[in-house]
Amino acid sequence: MNGVELTMAANGQSETPAEPKLALTGSRQFPSWLAEQGASLAFTTYQAGKVFFIGLQPDGKLSIFERTLNRCLGMVAEGNSLYVSTLYQLWRFENLLTPGQSSDGYDAIYVPQVGSITGDLDIHDIALDGDGKLIFVNTLFSCLARTSETHSFAPLWQPPFISKLAAEDRCHLNGLAMKDGKPAYVTAVSESDVADGWRDMRVDGGCVIDVQANEVVLRGLSMPHSPRWYRDRLWLHNSGTGEFGYADLEAGRFEPVCFCPGYLRGLDFIGDFAMVGTSLSRDNKTFQGLPLDDALPAKGVVPRCSLQVIDLRSGDAPHWLRIEGVVRELYDVVALPGCRRPKAVGFQSDEIRRVISVGQPAD
Repeated sequence: MNGVELTMAANGQSETPAEPKLALTGSRQFPSWLAEQGASLAFTTYQAGKVFFIGLQPDGKLSIFERTLNRCLGMVAEGNSLYVSTLYQLWRFENLLTPGQSSDGYDAIYVPQVGSITGDLDIHDIALDGDGKLIFVNTLFSCLARTSETHSFAPLWQPPFISKLAAEDRCHLNGLAMKDGKPAYVTAVSESDVADGWRDMRVDGGCVIDVQANEVVLRGLSMPHSPRWYRDRLWLHNSGTGEFGYADLEAGRFEPVCFCPGYLRGLDFIGDFAMVGTSLSRDNKTFQGLPLDDALPAKGVVPRCSLQVIDLRSGDAPHWLRIEGVVRELYDVVALPGCRRPKAVGFQSDEIRRVISVGQPAD
């Protein structure tokens, strides 16, 4: 897990060359928007195996710090903790700095503290319940699950159309929305109950499932992702159409808020703004043959790998961070409120040996 820091000005490329080449271009007001929100961002790209931390340097330029984590996907931030799913592990990082502290210009240093070995479950979204316990989407077994001290996972819930737990990725369960500290809604690409059946239903077989009621409440979606409950509304991506919007649960329909130039995944909120990730198309069939293929040229745009900041009041995207080069796909994004410039400690350098913190005395 090696770390590289890239610094850049808005509307500029990274000032420090990286191998392989990576370029980041911010909208003119993106740094000032971050400053106004009093927050920083983190996002994952499992395709490149990176976690990026986006903050501000003392001079107001963007600070971009990255760490390598193999096939990192879901993230959740709560207080001083940051959880990240990887190829076969779930990691909890802890910020060792207290409010007002800084170290080498950083006001948050996330240190890996606890790791759970799960095996390759293709974990997608992760979340914390009301008791602070981790819940994750076990995509391989088409269920929600918890970590276990003695096994790879402990099953928690499975969709009503899934007849058995099997390592077959039947419906491509991927997204999880929490409400009042409990799993509330999940997204799936299909209602298939056969191995890898979701691939045949990518265009319009997607659905939203009410976990507590154990029933499908929204159908006809195209590869939906990233459901989140925010301000009494269920927001999500209709990724196969490139649309961000919300679910009208009473009417049973998806209401688009805006079109984004790419395949949508990752969603978090700060005030009146949503942060979403867009990805480029893959060379394989997973992202191809979707309504997005026709929507992009109709809008006169090519797909982008980017973070888009969407104003929920207007549906406009006034701020963005475009990512070019080795990174082509994003998965998740989280806000880090109250943090101006974050970084993380890795496993493969001497830094992890030297970073030591002291807790409260044991009883």
